[in-house]
Amino acid sequence: MKKLYFICNLHSGKNIMRGKLASVVDTFTKAGYEVVVRPTQARMDACSAAEYACLEGSYDLIVCSGGDGTLNEVVQGLMHSEKPLPVGYIPCGSTNDFARGLRIPMEIEAAAEWLMCGHLYHCDVGAFNQRYFLYIAAFGAFTSTVYETPQNIKNALGHAAYLLHAMSQVPNIRPFHLKVEYDGQVLEDDYLFGMVTNTASVGGILKLKSFMLDDGTFEVMLIRKPARTIDLQHTLRALLNIDEDMDRTYVQFFRASHLRFFSNEEIFWTLDGEYGENTRYAEITNYHRAIPLCIGDTSIQNNDPVDVLQQEGDASGQ
Repeated sequence: MKKLYFICNLHSGKNIMRGKLASVVDTFTKAGYEVVVRPTQARMDACSAAEYACLEGSYDLIVCSGGDGTLNEVVQGLMHSEKPLPVGYIPCGSTNDFARGLRIPMEIEAAAEWLMCGHLYHCDVGAFNQRYFLYIAAFGAFTSTVYETPQNIKNALGHAAYLLHAMSQVPNIRPFHLKVEYDGQVLEDDYLFGMVTNTASVGGILKLKSFMLDDGTFEVMLIRKPARTIDLQHTLRALLNIDEDMDRTYVQFFRASHLRFFSNEEIFWTLDGEYGENTRYAEITNYHRAIPLCIGDTSIQNNDPVDVLQQEGDASGQ
């Protein structure tokens, strides 16, 4: 019998997994899996649990439930493993950005059944200095919102919690002077905000219209400090419609696989919706198709998923 290692954060979102756990395990069992349930106990526990499952050698699939932070911890564990297992994700957090990009159902039982359709999709992973991220590294305006908004407010209000906190931060917006090197190019300016992404949605609010998760590149957006205060509103509005066709007056949008950020002061970065690092230097690298994601019967952009139960072979999934 196939074995599934279920890493679950029972405190994410509105604690809804607590009442759904038996139903989810039943879905996995009916799909032919022997299920081992591993509730997380502390920060980074999901990382060590994922490492254990990969090293133990008898498991066929990891599924994690929780918010994007829990998924990030699992990714850390997979990237520390010589042979990462396929991983599925049941979103239970407040915004679930990465899940929205994959079109994972937001209802828990539906997401579990969706995963059991059984396809693999090899996804890029980003390295930020000594850490990894799956869908975003960001700095500047509003990025503190994701880790400064209290968990109980996130649970109660969801996306509205982020909006309310972001609005309170407008008076405190300040630029950072940065030099950015990417794929042989160099930029230098005063920036209010920057993000390196591999997703279609950020905060459940900012949305990219065109993206791929396995093309070896990130979508990068940098917002320069407007020359006039009156232009700030127009610039921030660009955050709500991020795409290549946006107004470029103060917004720089490009794709890159390797970037370096230099600053004379320490800058707070957020990684996958959690506090990341406070640093003057950040090196970001794309690890092309680094981990196998288990997804349901849904195509992602122009990619063709392959059977999750196929014999192990080409790491590209082809």
